[in-house]
Amino acid sequence: MLLRRALFRWLLPAAVVLPLWMIVGWAFFGQSGAGLLWVLLMAVPSLFVGQLVLTLLTRSRPSVRAERALSWWDVAGFAAWHGLTIAVGCFIDGAFGWLLTLAILVGLGLFWLQLWQLWSEAKGTGARIRETITWESVRASGEPRQDRARPDVVVIEEKRPQD
Repeated sequence: MLLRRALFRWLLPAAVVLPLWMIVGWAFFGQSGAGLLWVLLMAVPSLFVGQLVLTLLTRSRPSVRAERALSWWDVAGFAAWHGLTIAVGCFIDGAFGWLLTLAILVGLGLFWLQLWQLWSEAKGTGARIRETITWESVRASGEPRQDRARPDVVVIEEKRPQD
């Protein structure tokens, strides 16, 4: 549970840290100016937006909000995607193209995994996406529930004082 909660907290900062890693990796591993152009125009924005979308999809699930922890599928998916993203930021000669392709495929797979999990949790009743608590559902445990037919419309007439 500790790992699942730690990764839950990591998702939002990862939207900033991973794109910054691409810039730091470019500078540290001494890439060309064209590499910087690719990093600034393609990698950083797509990584930032992709991570934010995945974070919002993940945090929109009722089970994740209730437990404040990711599922084990999420842990595996995000660990693989973030690991590949860090490897891409190392700009390894000969492996860069393969790592980039694999990171993109894992990111797309993670997107569909999040949609599938969200759909699975919301499938039972349409209201499970956003659960709300009503006063009727929060009654004393020993108090019996009284189901009465309630009128649809209540009319209140005002009596005017007689002069």
